[in-house]
Amino acid sequence: MRAIVTVIGRDQVGIIAAVCALLSEKNINVLDISQTVLQEYFTMIMLVDTAQATVPFARLKEDLAQAGKERGLDIRVQREDIFDAMHRI
Repeated sequence: MRAIVTVIGRDQVGIIAAVCALLSEKNINVLDISQTVLQEYFTMIMLVDTAQATVPFARLKEDLAQAGKERGLDIRVQREDIFDAMHRI
């Protein structure tokens, strides 16, 4: 299954590394990534493959949210099919 990870917050050193390390620990592959800094705000969207994940999706969601909280960021993950349905006209 593929999923969308979003990260938003004040820019700081190591955001991409921290999120990618967490995903790697759970055997989740990053398929595509786009990030930018708008003034002092960091935004990133990632397409990831969770097919080989070592944790259930609900746990991944909790772990990313907690990692974001610890860094003052909003980190969320959604299944790709739900993300697509929400953004379909």
